[in-house]
Amino acid sequence: MKLYDCSTAPSPRRVRIFAAEKGLELDLVQVDLANGEQYGEHFRVINPDCVVPVLELDDGTRISEVLAICYYLDEIKPEPSLFGTTPLERAETLMWNAKVEQQGLMSMMDAFRNVAKGLKGHALPGPDEFEQIPALAERGRRRVEIFFRRLDDRLSTTDFIAGGRYSIADISGLVLIDFAKWVKIPIPNDAGNLQRWYKAITARPSAKA
Repeated sequence: MKLYDCSTAPSPRRVRIFAAEKGLELDLVQVDLANGEQYGEHFRVINPDCVVPVLELDDGTRISEVLAICYYLDEIKPEPSLFGTTPLERAETLMWNAKVEQQGLMSMMDAFRNVAKGLKGHALPGPDEFEQIPALAERGRRRVEIFFRRLDDRLSTTDFIAGGRYSIADISGLVLIDFAKWVKIPIPNDAGNLQRWYKAITARPSAKA
């Protein structure tokens, strides 16, 4: 399997970590996002949405979107499952992963893309042009800070974000926190539960993927 990747981008990193946890090796093909390779004719054939990651199967089938790719990898190698093994575990995992994406990663995207000099005219990912709105960056920062507090509260009663087991929600949370460092949004010093969780998650070998 081939993964169209960018070593510096948050979204494909989630897939790399997921694959590492599953013990799956992917053939990584780097897409130069900084120089706009994703907008070129060649990559538009691979993904008209002009974003990574994209998983290409041996028969040429292509799957985009992080959650869809990870779901496929979890299905072809069920152990260890990073979505859960019971209906309730899967529902809780999807619920918490959605919270991390919607309240954390999307907010962080606003905080970063609306101020990054290299993203002028591309405040949103994809082929269409959208101008940066600085006010959205400030709102995004505030939302990330609020979400860190909510995660700290959540982790006061559980070892991992979705419950008592490591899951895709933890992968998304790890990438969120590391992404937030780009605009200097740290874990609050007094968020002890979140600090404890982050230390444990970053100690896993997959975190280096």
